[in-house]
Amino acid sequence: MSNLTRFDPFSLDPVSDLFQGFFRPMRSMVATQDAELASMKIDVTESDGAYSVKAELPGVDKKDIDVQINGSIVSIHAKVERNKEEKEGERVIRRERYSGTFSRSFSLAGEIDEANAKAEYKDGVLSLSLPRKAPADNKRLMIS
Repeated sequence: MSNLTRFDPFSLDPVSDLFQGFFRPMRSMVATQDAELASMKIDVTESDGAYSVKAELPGVDKKDIDVQINGSIVSIHAKVERNKEEKEGERVIRRERYSGTFSRSFSLAGEIDEANAKAEYKDGVLSLSLPRKAPADNKRLMIS
């Protein structure tokens, strides 16, 4: 069985659908490239008393990494600087190396003991050891 629809020759819907479909491949391609260039891949593992985080930051200088801990939220910020040297007579055909800043924040199940947290950066991998805060003893109020 076929469905009948009313045709309106003055409607702009088919035209807008045409342009949505036409530009969609370029829009998704640019978004994918930006996400790949400025991404930080992390692994988070948990043991009895601590969390372990490994973040891939290739090409980032140690002084350009900033780690902040606020309760159970961990934020990693990094800045990448690429020299844009161009010799006379040369022209750039393609540049894929990313320059700029990127960050990643995530929340953990328990609060972190900031005083005993440790960070190490080696071979493009940032390793964080984040011990959990000891649970505070509940105070018991005496009723008078």
